[in-house]
Amino acid sequence: MKKIVVIGAGPAGAVASSYLAKQGFEVIVLEKEGFPRFVIGESLLPKCMDALEEAGLMSPLLEKGYQKKMGASYYNRANQTCNFLFSQQFSKSWDWTWNVQRVNFDQDLVDAAQANGVQFVFGCTVTAVEIEGEYRTVTYQSQDGKETKIEASFVIDASGYGRVLPRLFDLDIPSVQKSRGAVFAHFVDQKRTGREGDDIFIYPFDEKNSWIWVIPFSDGTASVGIVSDMEDTKARAADDFAAYLKFVQSFELLNGRFTEAAYQRDPTMILGYSVGVKSMFGEGYVLCGNSTEFLDPVFSSGVTLATVSGLQAAKLVEKELNGESVDWQKDYEDEMRYGIEVFRSYVDGWYNGELQTIFFNPKINPQIKAQICSVLAGHVWDVSNPFVKKHKTILSTLAKVIQIENKGTEVKQ
Repeated sequence: MKKIVVIGAGPAGAVASSYLAKQGFEVIVLEKEGFPRFVIGESLLPKCMDALEEAGLMSPLLEKGYQKKMGASYYNRANQTCNFLFSQQFSKSWDWTWNVQRVNFDQDLVDAAQANGVQFVFGCTVTAVEIEGEYRTVTYQSQDGKETKIEASFVIDASGYGRVLPRLFDLDIPSVQKSRGAVFAHFVDQKRTGREGDDIFIYPFDEKNSWIWVIPFSDGTASVGIVSDMEDTKARAADDFAAYLKFVQSFELLNGRFTEAAYQRDPTMILGYSVGVKSMFGEGYVLCGNSTEFLDPVFSSGVTLATVSGLQAAKLVEKELNGESVDWQKDYEDEMRYGIEVFRSYVDGWYNGELQTIFFNPKINPQIKAQICSVLAGHVWDVSNPFVKKHKTILSTLAKVIQIENKGTEVKQ
């Protein structure tokens, strides 16, 4: 039986390993952290549900009672709202997904993958990967210092921010995204009302393109995060996150939702989270999830790109190990980068104001809104959607048309 080593037990690693185990391969997942463990990336998109289902992970997850996410709501600084319902999207898809506390969700993925035959080794650090002919030797060190070598037929790097192969093989490159940071925590969310029980809410609040997210969970808590430039992020984290807490408690558009709320999980800060790689594959290995690239949290793309890339990588590994020819550039890297670039166009459109112009246009065309909704649902490979196929130009063109049509009627964004 051919052996495959997967580095990282997050969503990308769980999807890839579970799919391959179900195809009859021996799969070992090496994970540096002990599980359960906390990580950010708590709001999913409908597109990732297909990947979870095809990897054989969905059935047990449906019983866990995660918070259903029916759509997303965006605000502007004039307190106008633009709501997107996944049931009204252009692409054929799941019409809902989940908000999840990753400390639970990732453990549930591991449990489901184990039930499908995947072996996991936790608390170990991969120190070397050698490529020799048909075999790859993976060396890892356990917490007691013991070193172990595994000979495998293929290596999948799903190590996320650990970026094991990018580090070992010098694949890292700077991201073209502007460096930003985030401060976030979990709060008791007793004042939740209406659709706030289903949606992720996004509120921009200053001229620096800072914004705040609210992600509700099924246990009556919510994740609240502030994304801003590096200096403002550091300032909010100073003095034991005093500025962050004050901002969340007093932010006007939250209507007092967290004024007296207590922490359920203490604040965390991350800085400069955007990253990139020179290449997503090489002889005997492939990168997936955040090991490839992470853009920005504004459209919750992280887990979707992780699960989709994990599944696609696994399918191509299956083909190659079964003796079929695989064009890794065309069928994997080009495909993944296309989806990333579509998301990048929308991230850029958010920060340059084009999307706000479109979202808060009082005359927004329902078909256009449905097509944009599909992108926000993660369907960034559906080229039958003009807002995917023409992603490089369509937002700026539409925003200019709207500005011309509404000339003289200024909307504060």
